[in-house]
Amino acid sequence: MVEIYDAHEQGEVVKKWLQENGAAIVIGIVVAFGGLFGFKQWQSWQASKQQEAYAEFNVMSELLSASQLDAAMDNFQNLQDQHADSPYASLAALQMGRARVEASQPDLAINQYRFVMDEGRPTALKTVARLRLARLLLAQDKAEEALSLIENAPETEGFVAGFAEVRGDILKTLGRSEDAVTAYQEALDSLEPGVGDRATLVLKLEALGVVPDEEGAA
Repeated sequence: MVEIYDAHEQGEVVKKWLQENGAAIVIGIVVAFGGLFGFKQWQSWQASKQQEAYAEFNVMSELLSASQLDAAMDNFQNLQDQHADSPYASLAALQMGRARVEASQPDLAINQYRFVMDEGRPTALKTVARLRLARLLLAQDKAEEALSLIENAPETEGFVAGFAEVRGDILKTLGRSEDAVTAYQEALDSLEPGVGDRATLVLKLEALGVVPDEEGAA
């Protein structure tokens, strides 16, 4: 049954409801506006943190470009200590890893690549770090360890050709020529027109006695 109230009765019902729930409404409004204000403050704080991280990253990049590795370490350390959850920290670790390789300090580079592979963001940077680490391990005669990294990659989207090529390099080093051919062919087939170093893959296949056709099929 639907109850029908006249204007007076409806007014009394509303007053009674407000008396019983008015305090809760006021508190709710305060919380809502407080939450909104807090969220805006949080957004502002986040933006400020990202700007700080970018500034540190930019200075570090410029110092590395000028071959001032020691000087760049201060900015790099600030990123690691104060902005570890920022993508700039991951980008910085990748850059520092490459700088360490160029400075003939591969062990230090490995640490940077492992950090990004385990903790980096976004996910694509983890994939890049894994690929670089595999190449570095192979260069250090750690082919089995490098192969494990490649084969256990959780994500290779966008890097299929790169992973297949490195797998081929590793398998060739391990003396598994037929498997290396398969990997190089996969890399070649995965390349989009105008993307990647097709000529190098062709040379690697030819070195194993395989001549791809014009479309990249062995």
